[in-house]
Amino acid sequence: MTNDAYLDRQLPVEARIADLLGRMTLEEKVGQMLQLDAREDLDDQVLRMHAGSILHASPARVLRARDLTQQTRLRIPLLVAEDCIHGHAFWEGGTVFPTQLGMAATWDAALIERVARATAAEVSATGIHWTFSPVLCIARDLRWGRVDETFGEDPYLIGELASAMVRGYQGGGLDDPDAILATAKHFAGYSETQGGRDASEADISRRKLRSWFLPPFERVAREGCRTFMLGYQTTDGVPITVNDWLLNDVLRGEWGYTGTLITDWDNVGRMVWEQKVQPDYAHAAAAAVKAGNDMVMTTPGFFDGAREAIEKGLMAESDLDRAVSRILRLKFEFGLFENPRLPDAQRIETVIGSPEHVALNLETARRSLVLLQNDGTLPLAGAGEARRVAVVGPLADDAQTQLGDWAGSSGQVDWLPDGQPRSLITTVLDGLRAHAPAGWQITHARGADILTLEEDPEGAYFPDGQPRPQIVVPVAPDAALIAEAVSAAEEADYVVAVVGDRVELVGEGRSTATLELLGGQQALLEALAATGTPLIVVLLASKPLVLPPSVTEAAALVWTANPGMEGGRAIAELLLGHIEPSGRLPISFARHVGQQPTYYNQLRGQHGSRYADLTQSPAHAFGEGLSYTTVEYSDLRIEESALKAGDTVRATVAVRNTGDRPAREVVQAYIRDTVTSVSWADKELKAFTVVDIAPGAEAIVALEIAVADCTIVDADGVRVVEPGEFELLVGPSSRDEALLAGRFTVSAGTADPAVEWATAAVLTP
Repeated sequence: MTNDAYLDRQLPVEARIADLLGRMTLEEKVGQMLQLDAREDLDDQVLRMHAGSILHASPARVLRARDLTQQTRLRIPLLVAEDCIHGHAFWEGGTVFPTQLGMAATWDAALIERVARATAAEVSATGIHWTFSPVLCIARDLRWGRVDETFGEDPYLIGELASAMVRGYQGGGLDDPDAILATAKHFAGYSETQGGRDASEADISRRKLRSWFLPPFERVAREGCRTFMLGYQTTDGVPITVNDWLLNDVLRGEWGYTGTLITDWDNVGRMVWEQKVQPDYAHAAAAAVKAGNDMVMTTPGFFDGAREAIEKGLMAESDLDRAVSRILRLKFEFGLFENPRLPDAQRIETVIGSPEHVALNLETARRSLVLLQNDGTLPLAGAGEARRVAVVGPLADDAQTQLGDWAGSSGQVDWLPDGQPRSLITTVLDGLRAHAPAGWQITHARGADILTLEEDPEGAYFPDGQPRPQIVVPVAPDAALIAEAVSAAEEADYVVAVVGDRVELVGEGRSTATLELLGGQQALLEALAATGTPLIVVLLASKPLVLPPSVTEAAALVWTANPGMEGGRAIAELLLGHIEPSGRLPISFARHVGQQPTYYNQLRGQHGSRYADLTQSPAHAFGEGLSYTTVEYSDLRIEESALKAGDTVRATVAVRNTGDRPAREVVQAYIRDTVTSVSWADKELKAFTVVDIAPGAEAIVALEIAVADCTIVDADGVRVVEPGEFELLVGPSSRDEALLAGRFTVSAGTADPAVEWATAAVLTP
């Protein structure tokens, strides 16, 4: 080897790692494990603390960080990370797609892979290497503040869509110039939190983790996701950060995962100041390193704590080498020593917000919209003559709220205080004004406000110095605003009310005790309903909310999770009938907050199916969504009803469009194991496919599900296929009354779980 062996690109990566590791001081090794907030003292982070990675770096700071790196002894390049959750949303003019929950409503893995590919192209052009996405948490308690970041409530759907997103981000591999590192988060069970309170104890048994919470992560691990982020919470009293069973026995051991682990924000520090399971930073650092963590996000105290831990004999310097080696491997395989992948002015000019990405954003927004009720009022374009439409509500023209969390002015970064440029965002009001037929009159009234903010009485900052979210104070109904909206509604042929939530009610530390529409919104809706003008409600909300009678009895209801920059145009096109409704719910709507949880795949075995005072059935169930046409399912046939463990369930179902408009139908297939050795979900999604059907046409949809995927996790925590009788349930949603059923049996035997399922459709006139 030469004196600069680690810089020799001709050498194997392992040889380069070994050479560089041998040159590093203790401080350089500890620093390499640190990911620090670039909004703070960047010079100190790079020059004194030898940081291996930074996040939340403004465009100027990305370049400054590179200059500082060149001043260091070994010139180890930085990994630059950012929360590019649904597009390059913290770059001015970057494409902001619908939130992950909105993307999930498309039920289209190929589309989501394209979204991730476009995001990677924009992100990589600006010198960022790493995104903290996708989120694989299962959203079961709607009070939790981060529901919008998930793909919904079903493990199978989450696994399929998250794997597609990983493929899109990482492209053809780390030598792909458009590739960025994907992150599977939050490993694992973070969302199963007491009372919906963010980051609190998740009371999950190991068997329950194996049953539902781990399969999506195993799916993306096998997809090649290069990094995993650990959840904030404790499980059975043990912080995920130091959960040896989860990190080493399962992830590293059973799954053979060789990628890089990163803590979430100050997980190591939280063990000291919040969870109080470690007495000081030295003990916390030693515990985190020995548990197998590689990159420590935003715990500056780790730098001194790790060195103190070595001085006190809590760990050895060699304990750092495993983590540092994995970080260096990422950097070598990414080619950062040869090309630090700095911002590229030419690529930025041609890629950021390109026409192709705008078109993809519009397609995604269109596909994400879910029509939940319609008495025939929609589409409006069917009315023929010129019409007057009153567009009301606090979110009808709220551009930044339309983008949702982790975007522009949502609070995570400080270089876009006013959010994304208003000219790049189409609100619902903008969309209707631009796309309504000539001669139609579009009026507007705000009608209500939602909230104001007050400082938390416990102080503006947490003990680690991070800002504490302010307290939301609902705004009382304003009689003058309501009167203005009522007047507009009375003079209109239709009223479109755009209501929902705001970013102050969404995100980390922003779980909600209630699910109702806040502020003056309910009073506004009641007043609008009383006018008798057909009321169309657009629920622009980060997650399912509990809806009042004024909404459940409205002429029509459209749900859109924060739909991104093109959302307003997509919504207008849907209302006017320019596009077909095709979105389907990835998550159930509750009728009352006291019903939590309302997810469809609950365990069998309880007294009855209702509360004494209310049904347990959701207001809108997983998989539901209407079209502007009618679709009928019939003739479910299973080719062979007696199967072995290594066989495949093959079936066909006829799906006919009985209306006069095109249908884009999401055909869903569930499996019910009729008798199980332990309590199990009554049914589980195992396959789905999207089929386009012309008016009057019929599609014969073929479904294949490996018997090896019809599993339960038994009392010993082992995933098995138990012999016996099963039901295949096929239809347009998870509701039993919407599903056709066919039976098959499985005889004793073993088989490996299948990786993929296949579907096909044949159209007949």
